[in-house]
Amino acid sequence: MKKRLLKHSFSLLHVDHVDLNVKWNYKNVLSPYYRLYYIDEGEGFVYNEQQRLKLEPGYIYLIPSFTMCNLSCPSFLSQYFIQFFEESPDGISLFQNNRSLIKVQASHHDISNVKRLLEINPGRGIRRSDNPKVYEKNNFYREYQELNNLQSNAVYMETQGIILQLVSRFLNADRYPLNNPNTIPSKVLDTISYIQLNLKQSLTISFLAKRVNQNQDYFSRQFLRYTGERPLNFIHEKRIERAQYLIATTNMPFTEIASETGFDMLPYFSKIFKRVTGITPNKYRQQHQSVNTI
Repeated sequence: MKKRLLKHSFSLLHVDHVDLNVKWNYKNVLSPYYRLYYIDEGEGFVYNEQQRLKLEPGYIYLIPSFTMCNLSCPSFLSQYFIQFFEESPDGISLFQNNRSLIKVQASHHDISNVKRLLEINPGRGIRRSDNPKVYEKNNFYREYQELNNLQSNAVYMETQGIILQLVSRFLNADRYPLNNPNTIPSKVLDTISYIQLNLKQSLTISFLAKRVNQNQDYFSRQFLRYTGERPLNFIHEKRIERAQYLIATTNMPFTEIASETGFDMLPYFSKIFKRVTGITPNKYRQQHQSVNTI
């Protein structure tokens, strides 16, 4: 049974068609939501230290949440874009094991879906600016989330269906073997879910191992084998992802964010935050909330 995937839902933030130019040139973009692009004309690039993808006509692109990237357009780019939050009851992302930039050739159905999503959700573009550091503010999030509450049941269901179809195009079994629950032991899956839902609590390796009735060393080896990460690193990454979301979408003080994400001391929180993201919490907040609207 594959019902597990249907627990995921998506909350639309923006959808629009825009013409971009050399001003579309932004570094170190890291968002708590997904970005999906369909290019119908021109050329651009999305890249980071590991990848460089050319944005070109005939393809759709996905940038999962919390995936660092740079955006650029050397001359002209005609782009459909969709931005949306992912929600699941256990807090586990569909792309938890592969937060990379993904490119897939667009089918006629993909193109129709993108255009239909824009048709049934008019006025959902980024009217203030195309700079992520401008529009990624908590009041902007609230404004567009409120628009979702105004959708009719028919539009809401169709919107969900279209986004699910588009996201499914990037869930290639060969590319995401770690997301197949048939290959991951149930105790590892259970631990992943428990971590995601209890980030604020004390999470030690010994406690997690005891919780699933396993020897600590065996538990750590199994977790590393099936997730690609050691348990402590995984805990740190998920806590910092949550912290990034809170920094980008709220005005909570860093002390509260540290406490909310399971860090007892602010200096330790700042140390782990910089280790995971490469920048300090203060710098991250400046990037996301300190630019004047243009």
